[in-house]
Amino acid sequence: MKLRFVVAFASALLAAPLASTAAFAAQCGGDFNTFVAAMSREAAADGISQSVISQALGGVQQDQAVLNFDRRQRGTFRKSFEQYAATRVTAGRIKGGKAMLMRHASLLSRIEQQFGVPPEILVAIWGLETDFGRGDMGKLPVFRVLATMAHDCRRSELFQHELLAALKIVQRGDLRLSDMIGAYAGEIGQTQFLPSSYIKYGVDYDGNGHVDLRHSVPDVLASTANLLKANGWKAGGDYHQGSANFEAMREWNRSEVYRRTIGYFADKLAGQ
Repeated sequence: MKLRFVVAFASALLAAPLASTAAFAAQCGGDFNTFVAAMSREAAADGISQSVISQALGGVQQDQAVLNFDRRQRGTFRKSFEQYAATRVTAGRIKGGKAMLMRHASLLSRIEQQFGVPPEILVAIWGLETDFGRGDMGKLPVFRVLATMAHDCRRSELFQHELLAALKIVQRGDLRLSDMIGAYAGEIGQTQFLPSSYIKYGVDYDGNGHVDLRHSVPDVLASTANLLKANGWKAGGDYHQGSANFEAMREWNRSEVYRRTIGYFADKLAGQ
């Protein structure tokens, strides 16, 4: 669900920023190259290597199409739950989800034991976001998107934060620069994490020393479960509208329509 994290996490991210010596002081608007140079200095002050900075931001260009898309995003959930769910929870997607439940049964069981999130919820989110990693994870260079959005004065502080987080992902070696491809707000991977959420909630569940939310199914599913647990998910609890777990999913998406659709999809996967 493109751009959903920006709506869901903006307040939380600004209230609890990444540990950083940078003050997100780069001046938005004005000359784009001057802004990028200021962000490069902030990144260096935050411990990002000059090599990563130059590779990620050297020659980066402003993308007007990203700004145009952002301005069209108002009212994404004007559809009713019934209208929205009918287009998203299809027979083919339910069939695919059930196949994923079987294929990854052991992994999902271990994740549920550790994080308390049932397999059906994780697979529902996975399916709605990117068709279980087989669909659209975005095609845009993350650093071009984030630099463009950070330069725009509407939510500059939020996206400066995201830009620094994206640099940290490369600095840590979690993803190569060529893998930093995402959607119109910089969302990355099979369940579409913003970079700051990638840093905050990402779990190296396959044990290879890196959090890879593009290619590693264990990392993807465990990180998604970790996000929910960290925001109040209670093992064994109901997840429908009015429940505590429905509220915990608010950190995933503030839209009640979207959260009801997750629950509806999960019910279908469970055979209800």
